[in-house]
Amino acid sequence: MLFFVAATANACAQKQNGIINAREVKRIETILASDDMRGRRAGTPDIDKAANFISSEFKKAGLQPLKGNSFLQGFSMMRPQLTNLKAEIDGKEISARDIIVNTFDEEIKIDEKSGYEIQYIKPGETLRLRLEQIQDAKKNMLVFVDTSFSRSFPRLAAFNGQAFVAEGEEHNTIVYILGDYRPKEFKIKAEHLLNETKYANVVGVLPGKTKKNEYIIFSAHYDHLGIARQPVNGDSIYNGANDDAAGTTAVIMLAGYFKKINNNERTLVFAAFTAEEMGGFGSQYFSKQFDPAQVVAMFNIEMIGTESKWGKNSAYITGFDKTNMGQILQNNLKGSAFRFYPDPYPTENLFYRSDNATLAGLGVPAHTISTAKMDGEPNYHRVSDEVSSLDLNNMAEIIKAIAVSSKTIVSGKDTPARVQH
Repeated sequence: MLFFVAATANACAQKQNGIINAREVKRIETILASDDMRGRRAGTPDIDKAANFISSEFKKAGLQPLKGNSFLQGFSMMRPQLTNLKAEIDGKEISARDIIVNTFDEEIKIDEKSGYEIQYIKPGETLRLRLEQIQDAKKNMLVFVDTSFSRSFPRLAAFNGQAFVAEGEEHNTIVYILGDYRPKEFKIKAEHLLNETKYANVVGVLPGKTKKNEYIIFSAHYDHLGIARQPVNGDSIYNGANDDAAGTTAVIMLAGYFKKINNNERTLVFAAFTAEEMGGFGSQYFSKQFDPAQVVAMFNIEMIGTESKWGKNSAYITGFDKTNMGQILQNNLKGSAFRFYPDPYPTENLFYRSDNATLAGLGVPAHTISTAKMDGEPNYHRVSDEVSSLDLNNMAEIIKAIAVSSKTIVSGKDTPARVQH
């Protein structure tokens, strides 16, 4: 009996190694992070090359499109370009650098009589979660942001500076002001040009056998920063091999793996998101296409190309204490050399900073798996983030660990607890 168990385990390991291996990791990584992709900046023709490659890999793996006949999940976003801004609070003029206007009107003129709801983002609150709550309210608002968020405030222009375009949809206006104000009177005038940009996620599906309406998502973002304005040592291309061609490579390989073993009771969705670097727009749009009650789990994979702080055969899970999903994954890895750890960088608030954030905010056990050393990744957002800087063998082991650790969730045996807010 022991010989039979050992032989079966060995056969499974050999099959897994045949599908997920460093050779295949290198093939996919080398294409996604090549100079030909020119940094995969969202909204440019360069990223279309990557989208077409990922689509071809999903087709080759035997996945189905989420809708229609294409793996591309297209959407448009409108970006307002500010041309004129003037603001006063209680008679005092406010610097334009301390104001971000999120509107899709060519001109706005507002004051305390305009009916705008006043909100505050307070010290210690989760900025991204509060921004999503404010956006989802779909009200005209004046939002005062505490100065403890001064470093993050300029990024609100990217996070809130675009909106999804849908025919007949009405958009609200949100004005963010950095500072501690309790205004009695205010006057704000802003003028904009409106520009529309087209984007596309790449999404493939492996239907479940018995639980077709229960979804498990494996995801990563495939966009990066594009071309640098100034070359560094003659190199101007942000290849983004680790961020996040590494995660995208994992998603492609997991798609092939699960199709070949062909034992998923729940429906598996494989998604490569666009525009993460611009504010997470791809994952936000994708997440809105699902009933969150039907999403059982999300494995978001971000920057797994370098060793974690614990060395090889290890990775961490953001929001580990939010659900029991991490414990399920650890249990499924008992007896292996691999180990998942809780996120060692809690002050970075990574759980709400990646593409899992939208679904996590809706209660889905949606976690990011990463090895990124947030206290010192030497190639992060640099032109030196190239394939040659990655540990491809260790990457293959991480992808195998994700495949094995997810098995009881994929089979329907385990259902992770929901996120409580």
